[in-house]
Formats: sequence, C-alpha cells, structure tokens
Amino acid sequence: MAKGKNEFWEWTKAFLIAIGLAFVIRTFLLAPIVVEGSSMMPTLQDHDRMVVTKVGEPKRFDIVVFHANSEDDYIKRVIGLPGDEIEYKNDTLYVNGKAYGEAYLNQYKKEYSSQYEGALTPDFTTVVPEGTFFVMGDNRRNSTDSRHIGPVPIEQVVGTTKLVYWPFNEIKIVDK
Repeated sequence: MAKGKNEFWEWTKAFLIAIGLAFVIRTFLLAPIVVEGSSMMPTLQDHDRMVVTKVGEPKRFDIVVFHANSEDDYIKRVIGLPGDEIEYKNDTLYVNGKAYGEAYLNQYKKEYSSQYEGALTPDFTTVVPEGTFFVMGDNRRNSTDSRHIGPVPIEQVVGTTKLVYWPFNEIKIVDK
C-alpha cells in the first residue's frame, strides 16, 4: 500500500511541476497565436499559427502582437519607434528623412502596380510619440493599423513573432 501511495505522490508532483512550467513559459516567455485576416499578406496568411516571443524590445520591421482592445490582439509590423518621424512618399518609407527599402513588400508592390493605379502605401507623414510604436500591416490597402487606430503603447505589446509553425508544410522563419 505504501508503494502505491508513494508512486501516486511522485506522479502528482511531476504533473504539478509540468503545469507550473507550462504556466511560466506561456506567461513570461512564449505563446502561440493564430493570424486572423489578411492584413499581413503576403508575408503571413489567414490562419497561420505562430510563436510569440515575450522577451526583448521590438525593433524596426519586427512583427509584433499587441492588445488592440480588451478582446482583440493584432499582428502588425513595427515601422516607427518612439520619437521617429515617419513619411511615405511615392511608395517609399522615410524614417527621420532617410529612405528605407522594404524588401518584404517588393513582390506585392509589383503585383499591386500591375493591377491598380497608385501606390501600395498612400503618402502620409507622422511623428511617433514617446512610449509608442507605429505599426502597419504588410497588406497596406487592407489593414487596420496605426494609420487608423493610432500609435501602439509599448505596454500593450505582447511580443515579437518570426516563426510560422502551421500549416506544417509551410513552416518558416519570417525575415525582415
């Protein structure tokens, strides 16, 4: 009887430790997320499953997950850091007056310009307030992002994401 009781206690401890580790990892380090919608196309597809890393500060062009409101998390790309002046002119990104290429949009820009008139990203200028990020979806004509909802407070950012793990045949690391 004592042997059975001891074995039960060992299994219970192992189970509780596993639950505790899973809780700590999901709360402080990593979490899964499902991409919903087309705002990050062509980089990410609707229903892609990704891993969010909750460690470290997001950098320019990182893909981040943030709390858009009390019910929804959004996934977008960081375009502007606190204090940056962001300008789009003739479909080119300027940060603090310096032009930046967006290689992740090159193919999409070609496809868009062959089907429609005008730029993929309409012209605008803004300054990113301190303590916030300016984020945009890669599907610039179909994205609810900082152009619509305003800059994202740093404390609302859940983390960054690069790894698509589902669908299994499309596993990839998303490059900048």
